[in-house]
Amino acid sequence: MTGQLDLYGVFLPGVSALSLGAYGLFPMMTSLLARIGLYRILWHPSLFNFALYITLVGGLSAILNWLQT
Repeated sequence: MTGQLDLYGVFLPGVSALSLGAYGLFPMMTSLLARIGLYRILWHPSLFNFALYITLVGGLSAILNWLQT
């Protein structure tokens, strides 16, 4: 992935595209985990949600780097 994303002449960091992708996947993951019942046993669901979002961003980054090679 290149360092920048060209959006009609406006250059955005590549991480912003990954963040938007993770933001789209995040509600699906939280609803799935809520149906499973994981949130009942968590001590701090907000911290878990933050860690889940960061993990999704990192996972998308790793997948894109793997696809480029």
